[in-house]
Amino acid sequence: MTLRFAYNTNGAANHRLDDALKLIADSGYDGVALTLDHHHLDPFAADWERACDRIATLLGDLRLGSVIETGARYLLDPRRKHEPTLLAPEAEGRARRVMFLNRALDIAARLESETVSFWAGVPQAQVARDDAWRWLDEGLAHVLDHAEAVGIDASLEPEPGMLVETVADYEALAARHPRLRLALDTGHCLVTQDIDPDDAVRRYAARLGTVAIEDMQRGQHVHLPFGEGDMDVPAVLAALDEVGFTRLVCVELSRESPRAHAAIPESIAYLKALGR
Repeated sequence: MTLRFAYNTNGAANHRLDDALKLIADSGYDGVALTLDHHHLDPFAADWERACDRIATLLGDLRLGSVIETGARYLLDPRRKHEPTLLAPEAEGRARRVMFLNRALDIAARLESETVSFWAGVPQAQVARDDAWRWLDEGLAHVLDHAEAVGIDASLEPEPGMLVETVADYEALAARHPRLRLALDTGHCLVTQDIDPDDAVRRYAARLGTVAIEDMQRGQHVHLPFGEGDMDVPAVLAALDEVGFTRLVCVELSRESPRAHAAIPESIAYLKALGR
């Protein structure tokens, strides 16, 4: 089976979205992980629906599938990176995050994307852990109801340092929210070191909504180009092949925007050289 690869636009943040999409397509990818941002299909723009329809047409012309990503910095608050989250102590903040995630699901529906990927957030210092879990459960219920209504999978990504940090944390959460799929960033397994990335693919194969891949060093949450870290990329790709994964495998190199023109084709060339 031939795996389908995408590139995350958070690694092309200095490019106009149209230019990034064309570069991704010209390099030989099958799709894009589109990180919604103020300059990349702004979800809060007054004309967001019309912009979606235009991008949907462009994706069709370029023959690119898509995943919607929601991890842009300072999108909801210009002074606080990634805030407010589903764990924010202010009810208004939590509601704003739910509204954003629901808008992302609406955008995904218009683009016919495979899923929307999102994370839980980092509890603020004054937030009790029980409160954080309760707020997360409440927010997820709203998001999952909207996901079901628009026909798009909602996939939660365990993120080092966040409330839901490991795939085991996700598994416990999904027991309460069975509609919730897993957005597996294989590099994060090397950071938390709770499970090998290829084992995570096999164990959670039936739950996978999307998969991200990059290189990463053990214990260090830095997204690296292939060949610069400890990731056994062939083992991860073999596991994805073994479980029959047909969705997009998304390259996430969020620090490579200054050299996206080179990183985008280099990454797909590396993956294709492995025979996948």
